[in-house]
Amino acid sequence: MPLRGGVDEAGRGPLAGPVVAAAVVLPEGFTIAGVRDSKKLTARRRTELAAVIRDAAAAWCVAVAEVSEIDELNILGATMLAMRRAVSGLGVQPDHLRIDGNKAPELGDRCAGRIETLVGGDDICPAIGAASILAKVARDEMMLELHRTYPVYGFDGHKGYPTRAHLEALLRYGVSPVHRMSYRPVREAAARQRVEAGT
Repeated sequence: MPLRGGVDEAGRGPLAGPVVAAAVVLPEGFTIAGVRDSKKLTARRRTELAAVIRDAAAAWCVAVAEVSEIDELNILGATMLAMRRAVSGLGVQPDHLRIDGNKAPELGDRCAGRIETLVGGDDICPAIGAASILAKVARDEMMLELHRTYPVYGFDGHKGYPTRAHLEALLRYGVSPVHRMSYRPVREAAARQRVEAGT
Protein backbone atom coordinates (compact mmCIF):
# COMPACT_ATOMS: atom_id res chain seq x y z
CA MET A 1 0.00 0.00 0.00
CA PRO A 2 1.52 3.37 -1.02
CA LEU A 3 2.59 5.79 1.68
CA ARG A 4 1.27 9.30 1.02
CA GLY A 5 2.63 12.20 2.99
CA GLY A 6 2.08 15.91 3.43
CA VAL A 7 4.34 18.75 4.54
CA ASP A 8 3.50 22.24 5.76
CA GLU A 9 5.03 24.99 7.87
CA ALA A 10 4.08 27.57 10.45
CA GLY A 11 5.79 30.83 11.26
CA ARG A 12 7.05 32.49 8.09
CA GLY A 13 5.53 35.86 8.94
CA PRO A 14 6.45 36.45 12.59
CA LEU A 15 9.21 38.80 13.69
CA ALA A 16 10.44 36.38 16.35
CA GLY A 17 10.85 32.69 17.06
CA PRO A 18 11.62 29.71 14.83
CA VAL A 19 9.90 28.56 11.68
CA VAL A 20 8.39 25.12 12.21
CA ALA A 21 7.63 22.42 9.64
CA ALA A 22 5.75 19.16 10.01
CA ALA A 23 5.60 16.07 7.82
CA VAL A 24 2.76 13.57 8.21
CA VAL A 25 2.05 10.22 6.57
CA LEU A 26 -1.57 9.14 6.95
CA PRO A 27 -2.82 5.58 6.37
CA GLU A 28 -4.26 5.03 2.89
CA GLY A 29 -7.81 6.32 2.66
CA PHE A 30 -7.75 7.69 6.19
CA THR A 31 -9.22 11.11 6.86
CA ILE A 32 -9.87 13.01 10.07
CA ALA A 33 -13.01 15.11 10.25
CA GLY A 34 -12.15 18.78 10.63
CA VAL A 35 -8.56 18.61 9.39
CA ARG A 36 -7.89 21.70 7.28
CA ASP A 37 -5.72 24.79 7.18
CA SER A 38 -4.71 25.29 10.82
CA LYS A 39 -5.27 29.07 10.62
CA LYS A 40 -9.01 28.45 10.14
CA LEU A 41 -9.33 26.46 13.37
CA THR A 42 -9.50 27.61 16.97
CA ALA A 43 -6.47 26.94 19.16
CA ARG A 44 -8.48 24.43 21.20
CA ARG A 45 -9.62 22.54 18.10
CA ARG A 46 -6.07 22.45 16.73
CA THR A 47 -4.82 20.94 19.97
CA GLU A 48 -7.58 18.32 19.94
CA LEU A 49 -6.90 17.39 16.33
CA ALA A 50 -3.13 17.30 16.84
CA ALA A 51 -3.56 14.53 19.42
CA VAL A 52 -5.75 12.55 17.01
CA ILE A 53 -3.28 13.04 14.16
CA ARG A 54 -0.29 11.91 16.21
CA ASP A 55 -2.15 8.75 17.22
CA ALA A 56 -3.52 7.95 13.76
CA ALA A 57 -0.56 8.82 11.52
CA ALA A 58 1.62 6.10 10.06
CA ALA A 59 4.50 8.51 10.73
CA TRP A 60 4.95 12.17 11.68
CA CYS A 61 7.75 14.54 12.52
CA VAL A 62 8.00 18.19 13.57
CA ALA A 63 11.24 20.10 12.92
CA VAL A 64 12.45 23.68 13.19
CA ALA A 65 14.83 26.18 11.71
CA GLU A 66 16.07 28.52 14.41
CA VAL A 67 16.18 32.32 14.32
CA SER A 68 19.92 32.26 13.55
CA GLU A 69 19.23 30.05 10.51
CA ILE A 70 16.42 32.33 9.35
CA ASP A 71 18.76 35.31 9.52
CA GLU A 72 21.55 33.42 7.75
CA LEU A 73 19.53 31.75 4.98
CA ASN A 74 16.46 34.07 4.69
CA ILE A 75 12.99 32.83 5.60
CA LEU A 76 12.45 30.80 2.42
CA GLY A 77 15.74 28.98 2.80
CA ALA A 78 15.07 28.34 6.48
CA THR A 79 11.57 27.05 5.70
CA MET A 80 12.99 24.60 3.15
CA LEU A 81 15.56 23.51 5.75
CA ALA A 82 12.87 22.86 8.36
CA MET A 83 10.84 20.89 5.81
CA ARG A 84 13.87 18.74 4.91
CA ARG A 85 14.44 18.04 8.59
CA ALA A 86 10.78 17.08 9.08
CA VAL A 87 10.79 14.67 6.13
CA SER A 88 14.14 13.21 7.24
CA GLY A 89 12.69 12.50 10.67
CA LEU A 90 9.70 10.51 9.45
CA GLY A 91 11.32 7.11 9.75
CA VAL A 92 9.61 6.02 6.51
CA GLN A 93 10.02 7.18 2.94
CA PRO A 94 6.71 8.26 1.39
CA ASP A 95 5.88 7.05 -2.11
CA HIS A 96 4.08 10.33 -2.78
CA LEU A 97 4.78 13.54 -0.89
CA ARG A 98 2.67 16.67 -1.24
CA ILE A 99 4.06 19.98 -0.05
CA ASP A 100 1.93 23.04 0.62
CA GLY A 101 2.79 26.00 -1.62
CA ASN A 102 4.62 26.33 -4.91
CA LYS A 103 8.15 25.39 -3.89
CA ALA A 104 9.53 22.08 -2.66
CA PRO A 105 12.69 21.57 -0.64
CA GLU A 106 15.57 19.59 -2.09
CA LEU A 107 15.00 16.19 -0.50
CA GLY A 108 17.61 14.00 -2.22
CA ASP A 109 17.09 10.42 -1.04
CA ARG A 110 14.71 11.42 1.75
CA CYS A 111 11.65 10.66 -0.39
CA ALA A 112 11.35 7.43 -2.38
CA GLY A 113 8.70 8.65 -4.80
CA ARG A 114 6.96 11.59 -6.40
CA ILE A 115 7.09 15.04 -4.84
CA GLU A 116 4.29 17.47 -5.66
CA THR A 117 3.66 21.07 -4.62
CA LEU A 118 0.08 22.09 -4.01
CA VAL A 119 -0.99 25.70 -3.47
CA GLY A 120 -3.69 25.79 -0.82
CA GLY A 121 -2.95 22.15 -0.08
CA ASP A 122 -3.75 22.50 3.62
CA ASP A 123 -7.43 22.86 2.69
CA ILE A 124 -7.65 20.07 0.10
CA CYS A 125 -5.08 17.42 1.06
CA PRO A 126 -5.67 15.64 4.40
CA ALA A 127 -1.96 14.92 4.96
CA ILE A 128 -0.99 18.55 4.36
CA GLY A 129 -3.85 19.73 6.55
CA ALA A 130 -2.62 17.40 9.29
CA ALA A 131 0.94 18.71 8.90
CA SER A 132 -0.36 22.29 9.08
CA ILE A 133 -2.03 21.54 12.41
CA LEU A 134 1.00 19.80 13.93
CA ALA A 135 3.32 22.62 12.84
CA LYS A 136 1.04 25.35 14.19
CA VAL A 137 0.41 23.63 17.53
CA ALA A 138 4.13 22.94 18.01
CA ARG A 139 5.11 26.50 17.17
CA ASP A 140 2.49 28.02 19.45
CA GLU A 141 3.83 25.89 22.30
CA MET A 142 7.37 27.10 21.55
CA MET A 143 6.21 30.71 21.60
CA LEU A 144 4.54 30.18 24.98
CA GLU A 145 7.89 28.94 26.26
CA LEU A 146 9.62 32.02 24.85
CA HIS A 147 6.97 34.19 26.51
CA ARG A 148 8.05 32.82 29.88
CA THR A 149 11.60 33.98 29.16
CA TYR A 150 10.70 37.29 27.46
CA PRO A 151 7.27 38.26 28.87
CA VAL A 152 7.42 41.95 27.92
CA TYR A 153 6.84 41.19 24.23
CA GLY A 154 3.53 39.36 24.65
CA PHE A 155 4.48 36.26 22.67
CA ASP A 156 1.67 34.36 24.41
CA GLY A 157 -0.83 36.51 22.52
CA HIS A 158 0.52 37.32 19.07
CA LYS A 159 3.04 34.42 18.81
CA GLY A 160 5.63 36.75 17.32
CA TYR A 161 3.51 38.18 14.50
CA PRO A 162 3.85 41.92 13.80
CA THR A 163 0.81 43.17 15.68
CA ARG A 164 0.60 46.73 16.90
CA ALA A 165 1.28 45.57 20.46
CA HIS A 166 4.36 43.66 19.35
CA LEU A 167 5.75 46.57 17.36
CA GLU A 168 5.19 48.91 20.30
CA ALA A 169 6.97 46.46 22.62
CA LEU A 170 9.91 46.30 20.21
CA LEU A 171 10.26 50.06 20.27
CA ARG A 172 9.88 50.21 24.05
CA TYR A 173 12.09 47.29 25.09
CA GLY A 174 14.36 46.82 22.10
CA VAL A 175 15.27 43.60 20.34
CA SER A 176 15.52 40.24 22.10
CA PRO A 177 17.80 37.34 21.13
CA VAL A 178 14.81 35.54 19.58
CA HIS A 179 13.89 38.34 17.18
CA ARG A 180 14.69 37.95 13.49
CA MET A 181 17.23 40.60 12.57
CA SER A 182 16.67 39.91 8.86
CA TYR A 183 13.15 41.37 9.18
CA ARG A 184 12.90 45.11 8.59
CA PRO A 185 10.79 46.09 11.65
CA VAL A 186 13.32 44.33 13.88
CA ARG A 187 16.29 46.02 12.18
CA GLU A 188 14.58 49.39 12.49
CA ALA A 189 13.88 48.84 16.19
CA ALA A 190 17.50 47.79 16.75
CA ALA A 191 18.77 50.89 14.93
CA ARG A 192 16.52 53.13 16.99
CA GLN A 193 17.75 51.41 20.14
CA ARG A 194 21.36 52.15 19.17
CA VAL A 195 20.58 55.80 18.46
CA GLU A 196 18.84 56.23 21.79
CA ALA A 197 21.77 54.56 23.54
CA GLY A 198 24.20 56.88 21.73
CA THR A 199 26.17 54.03 20.16
